[in-house]
Amino acid sequence: MITPNPIIGTFLHAIGGVSAASCYLPSTKLQKWSWGTFWLAQALFAWIIIPLILGWLTVPNFFSILVNAPSKPFWMAFILGGIYGFGGMSFGKAINHIGYSLTYTLAIGISAVIGTILPLFVFGGLDTFFTKPGGNIVLLGMIFSILGVLFCGWAGFKKEKDLTALSNNGKGFKMLLGLLLSIVAGVLSGVFNLSLEYGQPIADMAANNGAGNFQGNAKMIVSTSGCFFVNLVWFVIAGIKGRTLKEFLPTNTATNKFLLRNWFLAASAGLLWSLQFFFYGLGHVKMGNFQFASWVLHMSMLIFFSYIVGLLLKEWKQVKPATNLILIIGLLILVASFCITSYGSYIGEQMINNHK
Repeated sequence: MITPNPIIGTFLHAIGGVSAASCYLPSTKLQKWSWGTFWLAQALFAWIIIPLILGWLTVPNFFSILVNAPSKPFWMAFILGGIYGFGGMSFGKAINHIGYSLTYTLAIGISAVIGTILPLFVFGGLDTFFTKPGGNIVLLGMIFSILGVLFCGWAGFKKEKDLTALSNNGKGFKMLLGLLLSIVAGVLSGVFNLSLEYGQPIADMAANNGAGNFQGNAKMIVSTSGCFFVNLVWFVIAGIKGRTLKEFLPTNTATNKFLLRNWFLAASAGLLWSLQFFFYGLGHVKMGNFQFASWVLHMSMLIFFSYIVGLLLKEWKQVKPATNLILIIGLLILVASFCITSYGSYIGEQMINNHK
């Protein structure tokens, strides 16, 4: 039996936040690989190799559960995971255009709203959700989230203007394109949550087999396999057209050195991406009666650490103080939105428990 400890739970959520905020950092150290080549390599680790290893290590009879999983939940989780695969691509490309800070905050703010509403829309309950106890508070949190996204978007456009005013320093920063990609990434992140909801019967099978707190690792591989399949098809075709697939092949001693280094960076990125969910699950269990705060902790820490990463990469070094202020206001509004949403969920949960 696991003893709840919110302090340890918060620490585990912090580790998950660091993993999520830094999972694309290895791409900044690449040499002699195009972005598409790296993306395909890290996707192999993030969505196939690491989830398989985690599932095998933590779920008894893991492969037997996958083989005997009910057909509809399995394929719905896979197909919706595949749709999210386009969101993953969009997220990665958005980072190239507008950097870590903005991509994470914009996509997360959008995902927080979509990820809440979409399962209710599909599985039912949307019509009554906002009228039940705490529902109006959750709605207020969503409004704050949208407001925070607008402030962050405003900061992004001001940043583009600030950089353009400097000689060629704005080159490569494309706010409109990055914003569109972040919107796609945020919306499809909600679809990934829906994929995991459809895969819950697989997790239930794992729980019945003694997986306990690691039961989610059984359904994760189904959703991420869909992600990988879409990315594999897309980037193999793109690699053939752009003649970049040859970057995977060794040619001489010097190239081999970079090849091994790049594969290590790709494996590191994939591992960090997977660990965010691993530590989120562990932290959620440790929160005990404070599990309602897990989502806000994870999202808030992800925003915080992604902003730290952005500072370390000097993404906001050359912008005006007013632009930085707008971004910070947007970040604070987003954090407040997660707090409000979490509190509304807690109120609703308490009312339900009191009536039992």
